Amino acid sequence: MNATPKTVLIAPDKFKGSLTAAEVADAVAAGICSVGAVHCELLPLADGGDGSVDAAVASGFARHALAVPGPTGQAALASIAFDGVTAVVEVANTCGLGLLPDGRLAPLDASSRGFGEAVLFALALRPARIVLALGGSASTDGGMGMLTALGFRFLDASGRSLEGNGRNLGLIHTVLGSPFPGLDDTELIVASDVHNPLCGRDGAPAVFGPQKGASAQDVSALDAGLAHFVSILGSSGFGEAAALAEYPGAGSAGGVGFACLLLGASQVSGADYFLDLLDFDARKEVCELVVTGEGSIDEQTLAGKLPAAVARRSGTRPIIAVAGRSLLPRERWSEMSLSGVYALADYTDLDSSKDPGLSAELLRRIGRDIGEGLV
Repeated sequence: MNATPKTVLIAPDKFKGSLTAAEVADAVAAGICSVGAVHCELLPLADGGDGSVDAAVASGFARHALAVPGPTGQAALASIAFDGVTAVVEVANTCGLGLLPDGRLAPLDASSRGFGEAVLFALALRPARIVLALGGSASTDGGMGMLTALGFRFLDASGRSLEGNGRNLGLIHTVLGSPFPGLDDTELIVASDVHNPLCGRDGAPAVFGPQKGASAQDVSALDAGLAHFVSILGSSGFGEAAALAEYPGAGSAGGVGFACLLLGASQVSGADYFLDLLDFDARKEVCELVVTGEGSIDEQTLAGKLPAAVARRSGTRPIIAVAGRSLLPRERWSEMSLSGVYALADYTDLDSSKDPGLSAELLRRIGRDIGEGLV
């Protein structure tokens, strides 16, 4: 670089399974600031997946804690973010894979009810809008659990109430009730970059079910259950259910995306929406270098994940990426206008992906290397 940047914007996503976005930003900043008089602006980011609440809180939103039933019913401590106008509620910290007791996967029995209860909690704060951050779910229940929390009842052929989970989708005979009335005055926004429909070859069970522990038999049962769910809703006054099930993004978070659409939510790009929500464009204006990153820089990154959105919106500023690993050859850095890529895997032979302490130490080393290149 010809000029020495005086201010660096550090705007990473999380390193999944290792460090939050805030922890990544803190470590990189500590390294950069250790070698010279460079000011670091920290902007931990999220793309609508897990970490969305933390990113909002880091940017100035207030955190509100609440207890919810986790994906398999055990009590879990969750949180939402609220700035007086917009609330951010996420699937990951209410019914996500990380909340499963002892990590035991429950592809048929996990529920999205905790997410619905967090939405109810947010509604009590009277927000103008709720951002529904979908990602990291443990369930494939089509949002049945979420809808139960919001006022729906699902009955079997004997008239018994059904818990909202994937196992019970095919048992639904009757749908009663309507959503919580507070939804009428609140804008719902689904922030997600998943484009899968609810059912079928590219649907939630087939594509994401195996990651949640679903066997081939489970995938088939869940897909049939979701199709039945859509059919029952269609005959219960939700005539648009079949069309919404085909909508790109209906399959996000095990079908919670479908339930959100059913409630009238609009869907936006998670990466770009959170860049707007966290005021990225204004923050970048006072910076001469942008450092972004995520756990893995690869083909999926180029396809539109958060670092690509950051790069696209950084203008002519130099951009450096940090990552746990980089599978992107140097000759392709220009596709994201990257002037450098620093990967933890190039600094150690150990697996840092499950070692937060090692990851942070290596990011501080990377920060020092970045800083030394600026002075």
